[in-house]
Amino acid sequence: MRSRALALAAAGSIVLAGAAFSTTPAHAADQAQLSVLHAVPGLTVDVYVDGKRTLDNFKPGMMAGPLKLDAGTYEVAVTKSDAKDDSDPAIGPVDLELAAGGNYTAVAHLEEGGDPTATLFKNDVSRTDAGEGRLTVRHTAAAPAVDVLAGGDAVVSDLSNPDEEVLDLAAGTVKASVAAAGDTKALIGPADVPVKEGVNTIVYAWGSLDDDNLKLAVQTISGLHSSPGGVNAGEVGLAADRSPLPLMAGGLLLLGAGAFVGRRRLSAVRSGR
Repeated sequence: MRSRALALAAAGSIVLAGAAFSTTPAHAADQAQLSVLHAVPGLTVDVYVDGKRTLDNFKPGMMAGPLKLDAGTYEVAVTKSDAKDDSDPAIGPVDLELAAGGNYTAVAHLEEGGDPTATLFKNDVSRTDAGEGRLTVRHTAAAPAVDVLAGGDAVVSDLSNPDEEVLDLAAGTVKASVAAAGDTKALIGPADVPVKEGVNTIVYAWGSLDDDNLKLAVQTISGLHSSPGGVNAGEVGLAADRSPLPLMAGGLLLLGAGAFVGRRRLSAVRSGR
């Protein structure tokens, strides 16, 4: 178990968006995979990479990727959707550093206090043992620290924005709930959370507790029981507000790459391990 993270949330319907990215040809070993989640409520944005607009009218709750990019650094700025360029960004510019062979998710979200920010998470795509799956929970909401309970006991404690927790568990169903840190009264759940063999199920809590618009996003990365070269970059699904997990609610869609050109500049607002 590696500590860093959250789980809060609420769930509902989901929307997925494809991205407009492409890269110059490169051997797979020299590339990284990147997904992008827009988790700032009430703000439709454009995303610029190295000064070029690559995502247009990107709405809250949308996820793009996985994208295959050459390893390197990329400068990213997030602007309002009616901006003419990236000279006055709502978030950034920030540098995202992508290592060869890495699998990442960049999240535009709110800090605990409600200000917009961005976090780069490195997804754990290491192999799982036979019969096991992986559950990753990430706190990207304007909300205080929480505990995640299973059977009334805290299995994840005092998790704050923008941390994550990674658990390798026996495949099956976990009955989980979320409570304020140090409390056992469920704020969300209990609900059944599926853990699938060879799959990293990544759960994002986003939105704002004060504004009563907490939502849940789910990303899955499969193929972890096979060799690392066979890892599937994943599928993504987003669940909307105020329904307790199961985490797999909503549609799942594998998103392909499109048309992105940019020089390799960037370093992470915050990299995962």
